[in-house]
Amino acid sequence: MNNNHKSILTINNHQNKVGDTYLKFQLNQQSAAILSMNFTQEAVVLPVDAITPMPNMPACILGLMNWRSRIIWTIDLPRMLNLESLDNRWRQYNIIVIKVESLILGLVVQEIKGIAKFMPDEIRSPIGQVASSLVPYLQGCIAQPEEVFLVLDAKAIIKSSVLYSN
Repeated sequence: MNNNHKSILTINNHQNKVGDTYLKFQLNQQSAAILSMNFTQEAVVLPVDAITPMPNMPACILGLMNWRSRIIWTIDLPRMLNLESLDNRWRQYNIIVIKVESLILGLVVQEIKGIAKFMPDEIRSPIGQVASSLVPYLQGCIAQPEEVFLVLDAKAIIKSSVLYSN
């Protein structure tokens, strides 16, 4: 595994007084999402060959990557969420590194869009808005005039039984 990755976003964990800070990204062509910056360590772009595939793993697990001298699991987040999977012809992956307690995971998404602030009261129930299979991984949804953001729950993702099924 090589370590020649390009960091596209280094995270500073400071909060402004107006709303909570989230990382905004495209899961796939159809779905926009956000993730609390409290769990986001970094967003990086890596060449596809920087991920070492591992045999006999669930389909959503792409393999292992070297992140800051640590070996971490990398997952295809849309596939894990039962959404349309990412295009496998890509030459590089957009990866969001999350940390929940002592667990670190790389989440591969289509595109990282930047940082946004939202007030907690903007988050609405996802029930009836999204596929029921998504609900366990969400804190809710935020409807904006141009799109709806899925508010992902980092703890639910990192502790998903899908990742531990083998």
